[in-house]
Amino acid sequence: MYRLVGLLLAFFTFAHSITVDEHGYIMYCPCMGRFGNQADHFLGSFGFAKALNRTLVLPPWVEYRKGEVRSIQVPFDTYFQVGPLQAFHRVITMENFMKTLAPSLWPPAERISFCYTERMGLDGSTGHGCNAKSGNPFGPFWDTFEVEFAGSEFFGPKLNYDIHHGDSMARRWSERYPAAKWPVLAFTGAPAAFPVQQENLLLHRYLRWSVKYETGAKQFIRDTLPRGAFIGVHLRNGIDWVRACEHVKESSNLFSSPQCLGYRNEHGQLTAELCMPGRDTIIRQLKRQIKLHREAAPDNPIRAVFVASDSNHMLGELNDALKRMDVTVVRHPDGNPHLDLAILGRANHFIGNCISSYSAFVKRERDANGFPSSFWAFPPEKPGAKVKGGGSSPQHEEL
Repeated sequence: MYRLVGLLLAFFTFAHSITVDEHGYIMYCPCMGRFGNQADHFLGSFGFAKALNRTLVLPPWVEYRKGEVRSIQVPFDTYFQVGPLQAFHRVITMENFMKTLAPSLWPPAERISFCYTERMGLDGSTGHGCNAKSGNPFGPFWDTFEVEFAGSEFFGPKLNYDIHHGDSMARRWSERYPAAKWPVLAFTGAPAAFPVQQENLLLHRYLRWSVKYETGAKQFIRDTLPRGAFIGVHLRNGIDWVRACEHVKESSNLFSSPQCLGYRNEHGQLTAELCMPGRDTIIRQLKRQIKLHREAAPDNPIRAVFVASDSNHMLGELNDALKRMDVTVVRHPDGNPHLDLAILGRANHFIGNCISSYSAFVKRERDANGFPSSFWAFPPEKPGAKVKGGGSSPQHEEL
């Protein structure tokens, strides 16, 4: 008797604590690229879920670690708070959804993967389906939650993810896949464009660092950096980036370049220097920004430069170049890219790589907070400025 009462109490407590969204859910695998790309896709998926009025299931971040043959899935709320997102639209972490709602709302026999058209598997065959678990990180991602798909659903070519141009796309999704029949739309990849659509840029304001990373950033700035203002910079210069920049000559836009060039190249053209700025460009811009800041805020001059990089932080070269300006150049010893992002977001000024989605994350966060940012080699310097001794050099060479 007592055991039955206990079970009933537990059932009613569970029932009242979890509310099923009658409008349905959207989930997806963030299976393209590393963090910067996944963040772009998250913003687009967030906007897409809002337009369809379905709760967004927050996927874990997919990470690739040295020595691991399979991707690692890191819960969404490891890096970001869930609460602030609710101010824009309904969300639930994937861990919470799979534990509390999936067993009854999305049972194994009804788990259908959504894709635009057939997706080829690793063995070269399509199997007439989405092959949602073929390859890495697709397989490891869904395996994390013990998901096996019972079938596939192709939504193309009549439907797509662009809900901003034309007022009928969201309605067409709802008509074709009503929540009563399709409570969960589980996409093979993110239902979003890369780079993030211009209409979704402002959604970054709802992304707030978790207490751990916010505290870590504040502590590093307080305990490690010299007293005063600091510039944060991102140097993208690993071997993979060197290879990516080789495509500049055949492209009008590359990765996140619309953040400075514009989505229609209305602000300029792609250049090799924009993608991979040289040592002289980096030093010249830093000196210029330090001088500009000291002129604008003489009581709070730049005392440090914080560097985040995927490869070469250039600490020796930059410290030598800025020594006479009484500026120290540092990095975080842990090499944690997310903590680096949180620190860059708090700098007095940020200089990033226009092509990089990692830099784009910082730029969006700073825009949301009203903080200034700029990019390496943008706008391009005008040639022909005269310097002492004749000849010419880029503008502000005297710095």
